[in-house]
Order: sequence, then structure tokens, then C-alpha cells
Amino acid sequence: MTIYWSHFTPWTSLAGGLMLGVAAAAFILLHGRILGISGIVGGLLRPRRSDIAWRLTFVLGMLAAPLVYGMLAGPVQMRVDAGWGVVVIAGLLVGAGTRYGSGCTSGHGVCGLARLSPRSLVATLAFMGAGFATVYLARHALG
Repeated sequence: MTIYWSHFTPWTSLAGGLMLGVAAAAFILLHGRILGISGIVGGLLRPRRSDIAWRLTFVLGMLAAPLVYGMLAGPVQMRVDAGWGVVVIAGLLVGAGTRYGSGCTSGHGVCGLARLSPRSLVATLAFMGAGFATVYLARHALG
């Protein structure tokens, strides 16, 4: 196994984790809702009148944040080692998994674990284990 130390970013990772934790805690304290992306977006697909504005604002903020970052810090080089077909299939599988698991990684992994939810612990262990297995198979077993 090779560790690329140039990609080891503990301080920026810590700062990002702290910002995510504070945002999740503030969201549940101020609004009484879980900061799970699949639930927020899912609520837009079957909207209730009182929920549309904050959900839409949240999603627009998520879409605008990388654009603002790009304007301030410059473009970020991204590389995806997969074709569009694989990316689309992966996205559909993630979407199906969030429905089947009653939530996404942010809902279970950040908010659910913070609330000591046993269901979120099982869900987080399942998607982390599946991620580890997928990376191992893709990088070592298949090629």
C-alpha cells in the first residue's frame, strides 16, 4: 500500500469536519430537523407548502458553494477514473441505497451517530464496509 503524503491534509480535513458538525448541530437545534441531504432533496420531490423555501435555499446553497469557491480560490482540478455510464449507474445505486437505508451518509454518519442512533450505527458500518470492499475489489482484485 502506498500513502501519498502530499494528499494528507489533516488541518483542512479537521476544519471541514468541524464546520460540518457545527452546521448539523445548529440545524437540528434551530429547526429540529436532521441535516441529511437525501431527506432534504426528497422533500422537494413531494413538497409540502411550508417546506419548499428552506429546502430549495439549502440545495441552491450547496450548488452555489463550489462556484463561489472557484471564483475565490481558482479552479480545482478534478479527475474521475470512470466513464459517464459508470458514474450514472453509481449515482442511481447511491440514490436507491439512500431510500433503502432510510437516509444518506450525512444523515446517518453525522447526525444519526451524534444522536447515538443504533440504526445509524448499523447503516454507517454498512456503507463504510461496502465502500472499503468496493475500493479493494476495484483496485486489487479486478485490476
